[in-house]
Amino acid sequence: MSTVTERTDLSAGVLPDAQAPLVRATDLARTFDVSAPWLNRVIERQPRLLLKAVDGVSFDIGRGQTLALVGESGCGKSTVARLLVGLYPPTRGHFEFDGQDAHAAFRTPQGRQLRRRIQMIFQDPYASLNPRWRVEDIIAEPLREHDILSDREALRVRVEELLHSVGLAGQDRVKFPHQFSGGQRQRISIARALATHPEFLVCDEPTSALDVSVQAQVLNIMKDLQRQQGLTYLFISHNLAVVRHVSDQVGVMYLGRLVELADKRTLFESPRHPYTRMLLDAIPKMHDTGQARTPVQGEVPNPLNPPTGCAFNPRCPHANDRCRHERPAMQTIGGIRIACHAVEEGRI
Repeated sequence: MSTVTERTDLSAGVLPDAQAPLVRATDLARTFDVSAPWLNRVIERQPRLLLKAVDGVSFDIGRGQTLALVGESGCGKSTVARLLVGLYPPTRGHFEFDGQDAHAAFRTPQGRQLRRRIQMIFQDPYASLNPRWRVEDIIAEPLREHDILSDREALRVRVEELLHSVGLAGQDRVKFPHQFSGGQRQRISIARALATHPEFLVCDEPTSALDVSVQAQVLNIMKDLQRQQGLTYLFISHNLAVVRHVSDQVGVMYLGRLVELADKRTLFESPRHPYTRMLLDAIPKMHDTGQARTPVQGEVPNPLNPPTGCAFNPRCPHANDRCRHERPAMQTIGGIRIACHAVEEGRI
């Protein structure tokens, strides 16, 4: 007689709906107070300064799928990543993981179980590994922290298994981070993230600090691991070529908000939002050798003093008075989610 073991919802004690998305962010927002000290503000008669790093972001990620977030530096991608792993509490909105309120769970004793299922790969492999620890201690840390393994021999075996899974040798466990290249260090970071058997990995530009040839190796490892272990990814990048290689869906962010969200093929073949078109026009084309690339026009506005209406209107060739005074709402048009008055009105 065979036994089937099923994961249950931690908060409700019921089996989750297999068709429901594993990850659901609803109206997520995070505001930072970047004001000068109180006394300085009083003397200089300055108001408080609030930075809306993320302002009402909503998306779903299905089990085993990859959602990529793209946009220029400072658009809020990394803040979204930190909100999803609990490094920042949200100012507004909520994040559901497998049907439960994750931020509420993070504050309870059961939050430790949830953190085992959600892990993060950081951007800089040179800064995210403790230079004083051997590799075996770096990878074994989450195993000890979550009381998964404590026996020294069992830890050694598990660390070697994790190193093999990312293409490194078991003997590498006794080395220090400075003895590895950037790509190898990022593989160690991936092995550490996989130690607790997570279901959801938040990848914050995991290849941006690596050479192009090494990027491909790391991305292929991540895709292989996703197929083998059924992992779900939030992949954050500013490199659209990388995003096209790894994603199932793509969300385009601008100044803290999602402006377009569509499946990968639709977004790359027929982008709708003017900002998405601007980003894609700036990519070098293999068959357009000799033709001038279209640079991304203008600069991102000051996030402390964003434009009224649509934040993209100062750079948009299709902006009109409505765009300058009324902020567009995210809505579904032609099978994609988009926030753009020009698309809504059929002007583009």
